[in-house]
Amino acid sequence: MINKYDFKALEEKWRPVWKAMELYRTGDNPEKPKYYILDFFPYPSGDGLSVGHCRNYVPTCVSARFKRMQGYNVLHPMGWDAFGLPAENYAIQHGVHPRITTDRQVRNYRRQCELVECSYDWAREINSTDPAYYRWTQWFFLLLHKHGLAYRAMGSQWWCPKDQTILANEQVERGRCWRCGSLVTRKDLEQWYFKITDYADRLLADLDTVEWPESIKMMQRNWIGRSEGYEVTFTAGEQAIPVFTTRLDTLFGATFLVLAPEHPLVQTLTTAGQQAEVGASVEAARRMADVDRLAAGRDEAGTISGVFTGATATHPLTGQPLPIWVADYILTGYGTGAVMGVPGHDSRDFALARRYNLPVIRVVRPAGSTDETPECFTEPGVLVNSGPYTGLTSAAASERMAADLAGRGLVRPQVMTKMRDWLISRQRYWGAPIPMIHCPACGIVPVPEEELPVLLPDVTSFAPSGDGRSPLAMVEEWVNVTCPQCGGPARRETDTMDGFACSSWYFLRFASPHEDSHPFDPAAVAYWLPVDTYVGGAEHAVMHLLYARFWTKVMYDAGLISFVEPFSQLRNQGVLHAADGRRMSKSRGNVVTPDEVIAEHGTDALRSYILFIGPFEGDTTWDGANIKGVDRFLERYWTLAHDIAAWEQAGRPANGEVDDAFRRRLHQVIRRVTGDFEQFKFNTAVAALMEYLNELYDRRQQPITPAAWREALETFTRLLCPIAPFITEEIWQEVLGHQGQSVHQQPWPIYDEALATAGEMTIMVQVNGRLRDRITVPAGITDEALQQAALARPNIQRHVNGQTIQKVVVVPGQVVNIVVS
Repeated sequence: MINKYDFKALEEKWRPVWKAMELYRTGDNPEKPKYYILDFFPYPSGDGLSVGHCRNYVPTCVSARFKRMQGYNVLHPMGWDAFGLPAENYAIQHGVHPRITTDRQVRNYRRQCELVECSYDWAREINSTDPAYYRWTQWFFLLLHKHGLAYRAMGSQWWCPKDQTILANEQVERGRCWRCGSLVTRKDLEQWYFKITDYADRLLADLDTVEWPESIKMMQRNWIGRSEGYEVTFTAGEQAIPVFTTRLDTLFGATFLVLAPEHPLVQTLTTAGQQAEVGASVEAARRMADVDRLAAGRDEAGTISGVFTGATATHPLTGQPLPIWVADYILTGYGTGAVMGVPGHDSRDFALARRYNLPVIRVVRPAGSTDETPECFTEPGVLVNSGPYTGLTSAAASERMAADLAGRGLVRPQVMTKMRDWLISRQRYWGAPIPMIHCPACGIVPVPEEELPVLLPDVTSFAPSGDGRSPLAMVEEWVNVTCPQCGGPARRETDTMDGFACSSWYFLRFASPHEDSHPFDPAAVAYWLPVDTYVGGAEHAVMHLLYARFWTKVMYDAGLISFVEPFSQLRNQGVLHAADGRRMSKSRGNVVTPDEVIAEHGTDALRSYILFIGPFEGDTTWDGANIKGVDRFLERYWTLAHDIAAWEQAGRPANGEVDDAFRRRLHQVIRRVTGDFEQFKFNTAVAALMEYLNELYDRRQQPITPAAWREALETFTRLLCPIAPFITEEIWQEVLGHQGQSVHQQPWPIYDEALATAGEMTIMVQVNGRLRDRITVPAGITDEALQQAALARPNIQRHVNGQTIQKVVVVPGQVVNIVVS
């Protein structure tokens, strides 16, 4: 037994014990329910883990431990999304093979995860750079190709001149590469795509079936951008110009047409006198990210910019000539790449018209209003200034116009999406090779499945050629192959896959990571999937999360799995900023590592503080001074446990009459911590345990039986053990006498609802006299504990918001008023 609280001694004592007993091994009892909790697939960067990463990994570990104690078979694995540009760029700069740096970084990440005592089942560890893994990533590529969902096409793509590779639309942020921050340009290349647009409707509809943050759902809905409307044909001489609109009712308000800079008719329609100005506008648009063009469509002066082509089009109903403009807020990937400019009822059209003095005709007014129509009214209403359609509602007018134009072949119903197909090609070395072969006689031919994996060759030069080809194109002995169809000479595809391909199915592999004849064991996947709780950052809303959902639906359609959504519940952790208020970054010198915190305070203190520092979903700031409060909490728990053991040994006399109230409070704490764990409210769970420990200290002189004290201490230890595994194991086995029985294998405490509810009261909590919250507390709670409970409430913290607390007024049994200034 360790007599003094010494976190280093406890960690050295219990780590090898738990490893030997395989404490975190995935449960396989067929009589138990399952629980699959998974962290986002991490890229093992050279910087290693910061305490910010622990905001993700510690809560999922606590949840996994909690569910094991509740009697679940728990799958809580970890692996590495290890292909990517950072390792390759390092290889180019230093001549070190990406495999060497990747393996080194993976070892460091795992070491740090084990240091934090994350309860991963390391027997299921996977690595996307392992040929045994990317063999099946290539197999899925062939599956998509077989089903007509992988194709090759020429296109103008985003090009990062620093990383020398093509980027998907989602990987360009404000005109810069999402990885290195360099300004991007456009390059015309033949590339591979996945037809994610074929699944747009299902990707939208199935968002209603998952328990995800509404903000993430909305980001995906906006990215997919489904719109129902009409395709209307305008004409310029003999040239038809189809435009897409969701507001056919505003057709009489069209005073110009606008083409996207990339529209194929721009060159044809632009008059000689306008060629130079239009050409400059087109070139400028090629350097802008689509998201920036959609969000703003503005030039450096902050106004809409456009250029007149010199040509006109004919209005399909009025016959009036309409000037044709080019503007960068129109995209070719959405609709037809041409829109009718209706400045009276579209804000961006209005901005263009106001800048260039184009006519504004208001043709819809608010229903039931006789007031002057707003200069830009964007809602449906009643038509005015619209010929025979005047007086109709927007809906009725749209139907009548559609019928009239359909008779002349000038309109058809249309559904459009903003989302484009997933660009999967990358012109880099460190990625999974695309398993296709180019044959002069047979065309593009898949690599036979039995020849997978197509292995990355060992090379010494990793620098891209600069002409748009991958470094693999220069490895002639690897590139030159025999065509699997005709037997003639052929060449391998030299592009590698975007790293998001590897992370689009890894959650399936964890169910049976050592399966070698299939990507996964169908029976194991049927048992474990879908993932019950998926945890990671919100920044992947329109990349990884969307792609993984797409692949899952493709696998469902292929009969490989029985579910259509991979992640039943999604939780996003908040950002943990450095003490200076900025994101932790090695370049800023503000990174705090778990290594340094554990060296000074111990693993239990780090884990407890990470949970206590704030709500799981909220952003917060690291404060190294505040962790000392957690140190004191753990030391007081250690002291009280030894005191109770001493009382028990001494046969301390007691009056059992106090035990009912004592047990009632214990069951209230069990109920609260259980509920908080279920809802990922770990900060309030830690606060509840701190409050309860204070109450136990206050009751030390009361005549409570040793049996009641033992029950309280054993229960407290089981409630705390998912948070602080080392100190609780020591108390459980050495102080409480359960030697050889790990506290982590004990059942989770069960509360008696009737007992927990008795003796409670509801207290109003005010900030500066205004009601901000209500809390339910034990009837006998002390004023100090009541104040702490009130101040710990997230809603109260938001209203206090860093202000100075002048005083806290407690009216017993009624209200707590927090006075701030």
